Amino acid sequence: PESPPPPYSRLSPNDEQKPLDLSDSTLSYTETEATNSPNVTPGDFSDASTSPDAVKRSHWCNVAYWEHRTRVGRLYTVYEQSVSIFYDLPQGNGFCLGQLNLDNRSETVRRTRSKIGYGILLSKEPDGVWAYNRSEHPIFVNSPTLDIPNCRTLIVRKVMPGYSIKVFDYEKSCLLQHTAELDYADGPYDPNSVRISFAKGWGPCYSRQFITSCPCWLEILLSNNR
Repeated sequence: PESPPPPYSRLSPNDEQKPLDLSDSTLSYTETEATNSPNVTPGDFSDASTSPDAVKRSHWCNVAYWEHRTRVGRLYTVYEQSVSIFYDLPQGNGFCLGQLNLDNRSETVRRTRSKIGYGILLSKEPDGVWAYNRSEHPIFVNSPTLDIPNCRTLIVRKVMPGYSIKVFDYEKSCLLQHTAELDYADGPYDPNSVRISFAKGWGPCYSRQFITSCPCWLEILLSNNR
């Protein structure tokens, strides 16, 4: 209840991306939880989205995991203020991607999955949603509030290991939804979604033009109930 705020709040708010303090207690709770809890064994993870207490609270996002054009597993509903999304390290509460099975995975997908490691920490804060890159490889992010308004060029941000970024800005989102012209979107458009790929980027600066060409990626579907 009295846990300290995430580390970025102690840093300059002017920087778009901020270093991640891995020694902070808010980020290391999962490792100590897995080590000290007798109920957590290697390869296991507890699903906070299905606990009785969680059902009573409203969720703030759903997370979908994709491999290229195929969604793997069910939607993961998030009720807590923060959630770890990782591969197969026993880290207590969170979304364990290594537990999701799919027949006939390509070698490219297998190699990329092996790079997810500690993955990301997704955190809902008063000013928006932050993503902390806890893996040893970069992540790539796109969202409506990271794009340049009225620009047809997709903006994909590269976030290096140990850094965080505000992937969704609530205030900016409200402004965009009041002023955006819907006829500029080429195809389906969700003003409350964030897309994050692991290790492989996409967009105008990469050989992969679309995120569906990325081996492993997440779709963060934000709830309007903030």
